[in-house]
Amino acid sequence: MAAPLLIALDSALSQKVTEELSRQLADLSGKETAQASLRDWGAVFVVETLEEAANLVNRIAPEHLELLIKDPWSLLSSIRNAGAIFLGAFSSKVAGDYIAGPNHVLPTGGTARFSSPLSVEDFQRRSSVISLSKAKFEELCSAMIELASLEGLEAHAQAARVRKGS
Repeated sequence: MAAPLLIALDSALSQKVTEELSRQLADLSGKETAQASLRDWGAVFVVETLEEAANLVNRIAPEHLELLIKDPWSLLSSIRNAGAIFLGAFSSKVAGDYIAGPNHVLPTGGTARFSSPLSVEDFQRRSSVISLSKAKFEELCSAMIELASLEGLEAHAQAARVRKGS
């Protein structure tokens, strides 16, 4: 169920990649699996700008993303939704999966829109710490009351009202 996708800036490049893919598939062991993924889930998108490409990537939220452009670092800040991002021709998926160090457990199926790769932080217990001064509480109190009320949590809204009065 892998979804091999190509986002290219011109149709000539997309055609060259498609032809090279067909050539390489001919000698690939397990080519039936690769061909099924290409047939069932593969797609080629031709866009006009790198900004359009980044927007499309963020909508797709791929598990793996290879930025094979002249200056991949320049596009990195535009990518918000990807499990693992590989910068440049030598930072390939295979390097990331086996040698470079990041975890191989990545968000799949577009879940990179709201999830992250597995990391050491997933095995650490953390707490949120909140500390507001009286002035900051008073500044934010009406927003707290409004949001609690919108959620239908009137006891929360009342707790803020009472605290503000004290």
